[in-house]
Amino acid sequence: MLRGLNIRDMLIIDRLELAFQPGLNVLTGETGAGKSILLDALGFVLGWRGRAELVRQGADQGEVTAWFDLAPDHPVAAVLEEAGIPFEDELILRRINTRDGRKTAWVNDRRVSGEVLRALSDRLIELHGQHDDRGLLNARGHRQMLDTYAGLASDVAKTRAGWQELGRARKALEAAEARIAEVQSEEEYLRHAVAELDALGPEFGEEATLDTKRRLMQAAEKIRMDIGKAGEALGLQGAEGLINDASRWLQGVADKAEGQLDAPLSAIEKALLPLDEAQQGIVACLDALSFNPAELEEVEERLFAIRGLARKHGVLADELSAFADDLRTRLSVLDDSTGDLRHLSEAVGAAQSRYDALAAKLSQRRIKSAKALDAAMAAELAPLKMERAVFETQVVAINAGPEGADDVAFRVATNPGAPAGPLNKIASGGELSRFLLALKVCLTGTESGLTMIFDEIDRGVGGATADAVGRRLAALADQGQVLVVTHSPQVAALGRHHWRVEKHQTADRTTSTVVALDEDARVDEIARMLAGDTVTDAAKAAAIELIRA
Repeated sequence: MLRGLNIRDMLIIDRLELAFQPGLNVLTGETGAGKSILLDALGFVLGWRGRAELVRQGADQGEVTAWFDLAPDHPVAAVLEEAGIPFEDELILRRINTRDGRKTAWVNDRRVSGEVLRALSDRLIELHGQHDDRGLLNARGHRQMLDTYAGLASDVAKTRAGWQELGRARKALEAAEARIAEVQSEEEYLRHAVAELDALGPEFGEEATLDTKRRLMQAAEKIRMDIGKAGEALGLQGAEGLINDASRWLQGVADKAEGQLDAPLSAIEKALLPLDEAQQGIVACLDALSFNPAELEEVEERLFAIRGLARKHGVLADELSAFADDLRTRLSVLDDSTGDLRHLSEAVGAAQSRYDALAAKLSQRRIKSAKALDAAMAAELAPLKMERAVFETQVVAINAGPEGADDVAFRVATNPGAPAGPLNKIASGGELSRFLLALKVCLTGTESGLTMIFDEIDRGVGGATADAVGRRLAALADQGQVLVVTHSPQVAALGRHHWRVEKHQTADRTTSTVVALDEDARVDEIARMLAGDTVTDAAKAAAIELIRA
């Protein structure tokens, strides 16, 4: 609920502070007094698009502050949470406009963007008037209005979830079809490559092993000669024979050396063991170096085949095995495609059926609710002296989407038998105002805590019709807060709180101010609205009767 508005140096307002109340708040005044300026200032602090030049002439900057009382479950809580602003029971919006056009905004002393202001304003204020393209006249919002009226939020949420499920199923099928199409385009290559790799069967580390073996074979003849010579040098004709001779000679004289040869003999014996191991290793090496020339050819052929495939596929030789596994996996997509596509297609069909059922149920409820809204509108239009007018909520099938397969449009016919058309194209100014008011009454239902602004919505009506408009506004205000800018004395008389907008002019300056009216001043203002510039006793008496009625 809007509790106050403080305006400084905006347009022709110098300093102004207003304290609004629950119920019906009425603003009246002469034409041109500045009533629309108040709405411009309020729209500015709420981030609405409006006049470009707002700063009062001679001032460096203009400033508007608005404060609201909030219920704990107010819808702005979600916006504040997303913006990182603590939720409190009071919300203070402040916005400054400098002479050079720069705009700065705060919410509860936290700097915010115009986007945050507009998100808050959508949940704080509803503006209704003959040129309101943000609200009831905007056909793009009619479906949501009908859904709100009918309480279809749960059905819409289920339909949206069904649409999302259908979208995921379709994407999964499309992705699978794309993968299969890609594999099909290279099927011949894949099958040939896999067959070639399977036939060769390369193993990890095999290239290095074959390369080492090949180099050994190529150098075998030369190293066999040297290894053989080493074997002879260590054998019986060489070191082993000499060591054995030395051991035999020492053993022959050891008993005469009084034990001094025991250690040398032990060392010689120990030396024979590693010498024997060396000889065995040499023999094994010579055996390993013994090969058939055909074996070298076989090793070279396999080594070159592995390296050739590695170059062909642009991978390392040790990666050929993993590369083959990858190709087999890609082929498996194609080989298993029939079953996968059938499964995914069945999933799409099931999701489509669920969505169609949800959308059909939502359509049925919308059609039923449209008839209920039309009946409610007929009941509301009669007291507004439009009992012969027809309001029609048109529900038309369209392409399916997240919120179903319906387009909703509010259409009217002001005379029996006349073709129905869009609200803002069929109705005259006064008729349009009454249609909007009746529609708002129906759509508001039992909602509470709303702050609604009606900008001269009673324009073009008078007498009993104006009285009926005022009573519907008063009924709306009983459920929340209504601010109405009006020229109708019948509407003004039904206000719970009344302000008069006044313009003051001097030789070099024009300012606008707002005065709160007490009971006597209120009688005078309504009498002025009835009689014009000259207020008579009869006009005052009529004003009193209007207030008491």
